[in-house]
Amino acid sequence: MKLQANSQDLLPADLTMGAVMLKVGDMKTMTSYYQQALGLEPLSEGLGGVYLGRGATPLVHLAPAGGLQLPSRGEAGLFHTAFLFEDRAALAATLATAAQYDARRFAGSADHLVSEAFYFTDPEGNGIELYYDKPREGWQWATAADGTREVQMDNVALPPQLYLQNHLTEASLAGQREAGAQIGHVHLQVGDTQVAEEFYVKTLGFERTAGWHGQALFVSAGGYHHHMAMNVWNSRGAGPRKDTLGLGEVLIHVPNEDEVGALAERLSSARIGHHHTGAELRFEDPWRNQLRVAVG
Repeated sequence: MKLQANSQDLLPADLTMGAVMLKVGDMKTMTSYYQQALGLEPLSEGLGGVYLGRGATPLVHLAPAGGLQLPSRGEAGLFHTAFLFEDRAALAATLATAAQYDARRFAGSADHLVSEAFYFTDPEGNGIELYYDKPREGWQWATAADGTREVQMDNVALPPQLYLQNHLTEASLAGQREAGAQIGHVHLQVGDTQVAEEFYVKTLGFERTAGWHGQALFVSAGGYHHHMAMNVWNSRGAGPRKDTLGLGEVLIHVPNEDEVGALAERLSSARIGHHHTGAELRFEDPWRNQLRVAVG
């Protein structure tokens, strides 16, 4: 049976994803990549690293961790950070600069029916998705026998050169760094999707929006196609993470302290350790991925 949180225990519909923290071995190389390839600007910098983003919106926090090793392929952790662009022209501009910066880092593309996505890998192996959402009124949903609804997604060919021909403009390229972007979702590698569903749906209060043959799980708040996803494609059976380079923290923004407190109560009921300061809550998932929920 598919799990679903009770309606009173759901995360708020206006939840948003915050800046993703990455533990970084080579700050110079990684900072250069996110600036030059992805068109992000430094927003603040200190001993804790550098925040990069668009406008006033931080998207990535690069934290120095020179003493750590790269994770092995089969470990739990980050699958990709997904940057959501406001229109196709803005996506095309960043696709063009990322490909020009280092075409070898291009990892694929797909029309997912709900979105159009292009994939890259940064210099330390962290996955990146650049995507645009198609209008919500065009998303198709199906109702399962148990009453849960699943959004229809697929992997349809999306040739990058044709996309650039159709959507890249001189104006979008010139104004790339001013174009809006946000963290649309975060996709994790985990050891077991059923365990992930118990944690992210039944305990945290996300809603399940799709699954794929027990190999992937997609969850969201407020009817989005997914704010988070988990898969076992490279990591089936993986246990708790070691302290490595890569994902440092997933940040989730909620509108007020009541939502933070309600989640803290759910974690307490499930006997999941956490640190609650009132305005924010820190805890780990079953694979020791660090999560922070804070008032945005």
